[in-house]
Amino acid sequence: MSATILGQKVAALPRSRPSDAAGRAFTVLSGAAAALIVLMTAVIVGDVVLHGWQTVTWEFLSGVPREGMTKGGIWPAIYGSVLLVLLMTVALVPFGVGAAVYLHEYANPDAAFTRAVRFAVHNLAGVPSIVFGLFGLGFFVQFVGVQMDRALGLDVTWGQPALIWASLTLALLNLPVVIVTTEEALRAVPRDMREASLALGATRWQTIRNVLLPQAMPGILTGAILSVSRGAGEVAPILFTGAAYFLPYLPTSPTDQFMELGYHVFVLATQSPDVDATRPLLYGTVLVLLLLTLLLNLTAMLLRARLRANLAGRS
Repeated sequence: MSATILGQKVAALPRSRPSDAAGRAFTVLSGAAAALIVLMTAVIVGDVVLHGWQTVTWEFLSGVPREGMTKGGIWPAIYGSVLLVLLMTVALVPFGVGAAVYLHEYANPDAAFTRAVRFAVHNLAGVPSIVFGLFGLGFFVQFVGVQMDRALGLDVTWGQPALIWASLTLALLNLPVVIVTTEEALRAVPRDMREASLALGATRWQTIRNVLLPQAMPGILTGAILSVSRGAGEVAPILFTGAAYFLPYLPTSPTDQFMELGYHVFVLATQSPDVDATRPLLYGTVLVLLLLTLLLNLTAMLLRARLRANLAGRS
């Protein structure tokens, strides 16, 4: 078939182009990859729920490990995990947001110092987590902690693995996530809002505090959510900086050691004298860890949704 345009015959385009077939093939492959990810997640979660739901009782949640950790509960590990994540968030978010605000609002993007900071952030994101654990042991515990004991005239108090050093190590591990997400959130704020605030006579700091940070807060909370998810499941950074193999009491000071769910799972899976006896406890602990991470993420997501609703109501 052909068509006439301005007196000339032009061959009609074929109904099906090769590019259309390639696009459909890519759509099918990408959809299959997404479905495979969902299926793998469902299989893993389903296996954990199937083998662990009977173990999760009130006695299991409120008790302490006993008899070589083949019986008892995981309350010290739950308490230590929540405390660890909370302290990590308190230490992480102010420094991460502050660094992102400096890089986006104050720093000269072409300056050597700014390039060095961005280079450090990008490389920090690719460092294996076990390296952070060794760094935390060498810097926080053996250097900062020992120097604090000497300066305060104390015995071994700060210069030992402790909750505070594990939290700071995890905060350092998640610092690139918060910096990158905060910068993206600040970049998404319309430039008109910044210029309008400055035109009304507000200083740069007033503009950042009253305009940019409130508008970017949902994005900042996104970084915090990702950090909570990663921090709750990391084991390598806390191996040497504060996690305890067995501790039947709760930490009462930042200098105390603590039990943690991820490390407890590692211990049950690799160090148990009776694998068959600890398998139900292992599945129950993994299920509780998943539920605890989901609860922490859900809390942050609800807070983010509320902030977005407030921002939408003001506009």
